[in-house]
Amino acid sequence: MTVETKLPFDKDYINQFSQERNEPEWMKELRFEALDQADSLEMPKPDKTNISKWNFSNFNHGYLEGEAVTSLNELPEELQVYFDEDQVPENLLVQRNHSIAYASLSEELKEKGVIFTDIFTAMKEHSDLVEKYYMKDAVAVDQHKLTALHTALMNGGIFLYVPKNVQIEEPIQAVFWQEDPQTSLFNHVLVVAEESSSVTYVENYLSQNSEQETVANIVTEVIANDNARVAFGAVDNLAAGTTTYVNRRGVAYRDAVIDWALGQMNDGNTVSENITYLVGDNSSSEAKAVSVGRGKQTQNFTSSIVQQGKDTNGYILQRGVMRDRASTIFNAIGKIEHGGTRGNSEQESRVLMLSERARGDANPILLIDEDDVTAGHAASVGRVDPIQMYYLMSRGITKEEAERLVIHGFLAPVVTQLPVESVKNQLTQVIERKVY
Repeated sequence: MTVETKLPFDKDYINQFSQERNEPEWMKELRFEALDQADSLEMPKPDKTNISKWNFSNFNHGYLEGEAVTSLNELPEELQVYFDEDQVPENLLVQRNHSIAYASLSEELKEKGVIFTDIFTAMKEHSDLVEKYYMKDAVAVDQHKLTALHTALMNGGIFLYVPKNVQIEEPIQAVFWQEDPQTSLFNHVLVVAEESSSVTYVENYLSQNSEQETVANIVTEVIANDNARVAFGAVDNLAAGTTTYVNRRGVAYRDAVIDWALGQMNDGNTVSENITYLVGDNSSSEAKAVSVGRGKQTQNFTSSIVQQGKDTNGYILQRGVMRDRASTIFNAIGKIEHGGTRGNSEQESRVLMLSERARGDANPILLIDEDDVTAGHAASVGRVDPIQMYYLMSRGITKEEAERLVIHGFLAPVVTQLPVESVKNQLTQVIERKVY
């Protein structure tokens, strides 16, 4: 079912949608509450970026099923590049539009109590567990209009749950394929790692709607309980027709670690927030992100680590390459709250501009409300280093190849952090395509 509609949506529509998904009562009520709030809440106001004329309201909403497959070989070539050729992933979900086209979880992990399934199945089979974390600690429904609309209209996503003391060695992967060029994607990803557990999760977003306009409103919540470790990797590669809002947030409790490696490769206008709350003592987070802008697109990326516990450590690294008439804002915010004694906050944002009309802005921000801390930042915006170019060209390398090597070296600190080799290679290919 795909229903063409325009904002505002009414409760009859939400009620019908929720009943068709067989959702628990708490989810339907949460949708109703969010819909009521969406009318009065304001749009987000990202720093130095005016999104008032962006398309966040013209889209087809509903639940559009995609064709299921029994083998990854049945998927189109553009999806198969995300998987290692010599080894079929044991732990993988492929969402095609809004339904699961392929799902696999090893018997070993099932026996250990690991849950990895689509969000609607999770709400039916593990309702209490999902309700405990869904839009609670990480993302607030009433943060602004887009988070409220996400809650009211959520139509896809996954739930990953790792029980206490379970250590998952192999990466768990999800691919979200916006196959239909007009359908909207209100995707919700919920990752919960219980005490002393560990997991590496990697996700990919892709679409081919370069002409048709639609919306992606994505919310991710990562909860790392005491002494848990979560490594989160992502490559966003939505086409020019998709206006994207993505909100990835994490909460780390005592001795917990949440590390991010994000490849932000969308071709359409994008607002992205990546915020981690270091609530527990001795918790830490590294937030690494890379972006390439091209054409006339406008992007606004905010990475923030809020340090509330004692002896916490936060590190932000942002690298961006801009070409054509692309315009991008990078905000890096390190905040040490009062009581965050002996916290350490470091950040580095660097932007390369490859054309005269490209624009990049790196904003380092430190907000310190505690005395006994260490903090530092670095930021730069400029063109390819002529000394590096001269060195490479003096060794017989062409100007084009020299520039290519400099750019890949510039982005490598983030690209190399992706834990799945095929995904890392795909990100490298996307960078090649967007830069050249």
